[in-house]
Amino acid sequence: MARTKEFDPDAVLQRALELFWQKGYEATSMADLVEHLGIARASVYATYGGKRDLYAKALDRYLENGIDFVGLMSQPGPVLPAIRALVGRFAEEAGRDTAKRGCFLVNTAVEMSAHDAGLAHKVASTWDVIEAALLSGLTRAQAQGEIPPDRDPRAIARFLLTVLQGMRVMGKASADPARMRATAEQTLSVLV
Repeated sequence: MARTKEFDPDAVLQRALELFWQKGYEATSMADLVEHLGIARASVYATYGGKRDLYAKALDRYLENGIDFVGLMSQPGPVLPAIRALVGRFAEEAGRDTAKRGCFLVNTAVEMSAHDAGLAHKVASTWDVIEAALLSGLTRAQAQGEIPPDRDPRAIARFLLTVLQGMRVMGKASADPARMRATAEQTLSVLV
């Protein structure tokens, strides 16, 4: 008969996400995981498949609980207020990131993409979804007369994606609220 797990795998996954988010993949040892998660090394392997697999599951958890860009951009009515709120949110969060955690997805891109094709694909496909959602919203905004007809919604969507992810990097390096507000204001100026 199989033994019953003496821990909540979902709660342990959340703790793993927090540890990886704080320290990164390479700086987190298996000993760190065992200590932080409060479970045996064998339980980590049996439940999650090892450090890399646990990291990938933590990234999936992060993405599941992240911003619903598709939902945000597909709400009825004007689109620009949602985009303004989104840019403002990123600026505000980056400006108060005193823990210097940044964005777990961006951290994964920077640390892991060069040598882990699976994680690089996950990052790229997530960015593709975000860009497509922004493009959909901006195309609708243009059709509704919110942005000028001579603007390229695809180029703006790519620009916004890059700026939003860049804000996450800047927030991790130096949480300067004034810098983030100025970036948000300049970013929003390209829309009109």
